[in-house]
Amino acid sequence: VFMLAGFLGFELVRRVSPLLHTPLMSLTNAISAISVVGAILIAGEKDASTLSRALGFIAVTTATINVVSGFLITDRMLKMFKRREPEKK
Repeated sequence: VFMLAGFLGFELVRRVSPLLHTPLMSLTNAISAISVVGAILIAGEKDASTLSRALGFIAVTTATINVVSGFLITDRMLKMFKRREPEKK
């Protein structure tokens, strides 16, 4: 299932037009934010084992990096579409 999902995801992203990449990135950021909340719940559970806490911490860290970098990329892409003011002489 993982290999099929990876192949399908690659093909879908490859065929998306450049104008749709920004909304696609925003959707990916929303999914990653849900992952952050889930990882916080797992890592902060009262009776969680050490392994669960360690994996939860890793999940929180990596998902947060993914969200922040996704927003930075989206911001950079949106700046590309802004009109530039003509240079004043």
